[in-house]
Amino acid sequence: MPNSAELIARDDAHVLHTYARSPLALVRGEGLTAYDAEGNAYLDFTSGIGVNSLGYAHPAWVRAVAAQAGALQHTSNLYYTAPCGQLAETLCRRTGLDRVFFGNSGAEANEGAIKAARKYAADVYGARRSKVLTLQNSFHGRTLATLAATGQEAFHKDFGPLPENFAYLPANDPAALAALDDGEAAAVIVEFVQGEGGVVPLEKPWVQALAARCAERDILLIADEVQTGMGRTGTLFAFEQFGVLPDLVTSAKGLGGGLPIGAVLMKQKVADHMAPGSHGSTFGGNPVACAGANAVLETLDEAFLAEVRRKAAALRAGLEALPHVRAVTGLGLMLGLALEAPYTAAAVRAACENEGLLVLTAKERVRLLPPLILTDADIAAALTVLRRVLGAQ
Repeated sequence: MPNSAELIARDDAHVLHTYARSPLALVRGEGLTAYDAEGNAYLDFTSGIGVNSLGYAHPAWVRAVAAQAGALQHTSNLYYTAPCGQLAETLCRRTGLDRVFFGNSGAEANEGAIKAARKYAADVYGARRSKVLTLQNSFHGRTLATLAATGQEAFHKDFGPLPENFAYLPANDPAALAALDDGEAAAVIVEFVQGEGGVVPLEKPWVQALAARCAERDILLIADEVQTGMGRTGTLFAFEQFGVLPDLVTSAKGLGGGLPIGAVLMKQKVADHMAPGSHGSTFGGNPVACAGANAVLETLDEAFLAEVRRKAAALRAGLEALPHVRAVTGLGLMLGLALEAPYTAAAVRAACENEGLLVLTAKERVRLLPPLILTDADIAAALTVLRRVLGAQ
């Protein structure tokens, strides 16, 4: 096994430099603990940016993935497989939606939702009704269409011209809902917690007003649950806590438990307009990825989610008691720490890494996305590191 320096040097020499990587080479993991090439242990409160929902090497997930890989790894969507159908059935049953399209990532899921929404609007109302409204400070992916949907100008720079007919609304502003009245909107996309935007939750009354306005005008409401879904906020999907049922819901990240998979769930009225040839994905519904996702969903029963909510409350209380923390934002186990000066999120993240705790940043905030299987001991250990880093005696 190469050492960390050798692994990093090889990567730096051959992998495109599109990531600002930490000088850390991870080689294995178990539960919430990751290990580098020298055997140093790190308590991981990142979940691979919300992907490893059951932590590293969860036994049920490993068994499901290994068994499926040894039986049938891929067939294409020209044929039926059991893991794909099982996953679709479970997602529909647990959300109240009717059909699922499977892809490989969150960006691909959001692209699929945009296409389905525009197809519905074009068929029912004509080509004029194609505008997609998103929120300022949002993030929906890095493909050209999902960049266009992202309401942050910094992500658009140097990649134009972007796809047209996207517009951006200020979140939580009642006056902004008037933008839905011009007869041109096909859909509105929202994240119930804006993760890359700084872990900023939407306000429930505003979300309900938005959903009502969309329903009155038959504008499709798309919930981007790529980061907020799969138990991350304490319910299977965050929309459950806002009292709305979107027309489309996108999922990825924690859905596969570590394997690449994305999904677009939709109501039947939308699905009726997606015929063979209207969309596709070579790897979508891959049996191994679906087997991993089935293992995740089987684990996320109501008793498990109740524990997520309990542990999220305990973690939040501990974070709010830390020195130099101005505010804690987010929902469930998707939390952001706003810090007092002179502390910065980047400096705290680096200091935590040196202390054996992996955390993330989102704009000016420290972001925590621990695996949903964390224990009370894990919470205590993370709080101890953060307390030391933030200077308490």
